Amino acid sequence: MTPFMGATTGYTNGCSNHGTTNKLLDGTQAALRHLLERARAQLPEECLPHVARAHFSTANTGSPYFPSPLKQTEAISALKAVEAGVASAIADLRNDTVLGRRINVDLERASAFLFSTYLATVGGFDKAHPKVKKFLKDTDLLQAQSILYRRLSANLYETKKSGEYFHLHGSLEATKALNMIGLEGHRPDLTEYRECIKVIEEHVKRYTVDELEEMNWKIKQAGVTCLKWEDFQTTQHGQTLLQEPPWSISPLETESPPVAFPTTKSSAPKPQILAGVRVLELCRIIAGPAMGRGLAEYGAEVIKITSPNLSDVPFFQADGNLGKHTADLNLRDPNDRKVFEDLLQSADVVLDGYRPGSLKRLGYGPQQILQLIKDRKRGIVYVAENCFGHVGPWSSRPGWQQIADCVTGVAWAQGLAMGLDEPVVPPFPMSDYGTGCMGTIAALTGLYKRARYGGSYLGTTSLCQYDIYLLQLGLYDKTMMAQLREQHDNDFFELRHSDSVDEVGKRALKTMRRTHPELFDEKHMQECFSKGFNANVRTIKPVVEIEGTWNGFLRSTRPNGFDKPTWEDWEVDNDMLKG
Repeated sequence: MTPFMGATTGYTNGCSNHGTTNKLLDGTQAALRHLLERARAQLPEECLPHVARAHFSTANTGSPYFPSPLKQTEAISALKAVEAGVASAIADLRNDTVLGRRINVDLERASAFLFSTYLATVGGFDKAHPKVKKFLKDTDLLQAQSILYRRLSANLYETKKSGEYFHLHGSLEATKALNMIGLEGHRPDLTEYRECIKVIEEHVKRYTVDELEEMNWKIKQAGVTCLKWEDFQTTQHGQTLLQEPPWSISPLETESPPVAFPTTKSSAPKPQILAGVRVLELCRIIAGPAMGRGLAEYGAEVIKITSPNLSDVPFFQADGNLGKHTADLNLRDPNDRKVFEDLLQSADVVLDGYRPGSLKRLGYGPQQILQLIKDRKRGIVYVAENCFGHVGPWSSRPGWQQIADCVTGVAWAQGLAMGLDEPVVPPFPMSDYGTGCMGTIAALTGLYKRARYGGSYLGTTSLCQYDIYLLQLGLYDKTMMAQLREQHDNDFFELRHSDSVDEVGKRALKTMRRTHPELFDEKHMQECFSKGFNANVRTIKPVVEIEGTWNGFLRSTRPNGFDKPTWEDWEVDNDMLKG
């Protein structure tokens, strides 16, 4: 990417450098204005001039990238501008003040970031290729991903009443959800995609959404009724979340003194904004690890702690663990708890991506963390993301991206815009990555405040809050959807409510490769050998550039549990420093 220059079109503060109107760039500026209105109170004032100078570059002079009515490119590009603005304010604090420091946000990379796990390859194979499995660590402990029938326990189905839909979700276990609707946890006879869907949907159709909600609540699974946006807004939970900003940051304590950023020298070509900052990431799947991935991109030392006894999606680790070290610790084991608490004594940030209350039950909630570090006289930043948010009657419910997309109305918006009278879960884990970006912003803000004012800070965000932000931007109109339908492959628009996220993503990827090759240009990719995967891993490059700093990953990715749980011996992979 050429620094601070658009490949074809450049925009600064809403003014095209070429005197032409670009709807995508106009929409990005509108999204940024909306975002700042909603989140300004959660941001340091010092970051706002940087955000105002953010430059958006793109090779796109036509239609949106995704075959979807949702303004995903605009939403994530605005978020990335805010993220870069807060990071720039930190750079200023580190005595790296650059007058009028320039920021560039690449809209192609911002868009690609939303489906970066689909772009990643391990040993030359993407997530859909069966040969990739030989490079992956098998963390699908209960075969919820590897067996198609069990994987389709996490899917959207029609219920007893025509026109009402419920997203069943077997999480990473599957048997509970299948048993709930009267099916066996394993059916070796069911191996064909459509037949699996037919059998599961026939059983879901025995129940109303109210019955499924009650059954689901009893077994504490993550399923949810699929609502339209207008219906979600009338729920008590929806009304509560509508009063909340997309993320929030608040003091945990105000007694500890300001903490200067470390003087650690980065091995990168230029200074890294978070060099020397230490992060403990307690997260799985995508949204939580995306928070830590964002901090690693700015140079933080991130240790992702996972339990060897909990399932995780194997391929997601290739993208989600970029720049980090990964270690297995069983936080129910006294010896492993001691190791974790020793790491905690010099940590600056803790990231929590588990079900609400899970870490508190283990003794590692925000207030408990404060007690464990009270003698060091230095504050900490604790950021938690979940599905439903941290306030409201549904805040304790478990969930995943598909659950948030269904309950807020995102899935209905996708289906209706495709000309259907049924919901369709949108392509790719875009809400996951968007939520991860909001968590990164919360962490950066907490670090900035700790350095300026002292204290410890709690940041919170959620998948539902990202979806609310997205839906409040409005949908593309019928004219744009007609244009998208004409441009994209017919087989994408033949999808139906019960098509899996894998099928939706596969068809979306195929049509986008044809319609928008600029998203897949080699200049956006980086490749490096990973000792952890024992193969070359190819991933998307960082979205933003900030003048005077280097934004990128110092080390290649690895599977969960690859490293020792220590802050010592952090390697640098030179191939990651290129480009």
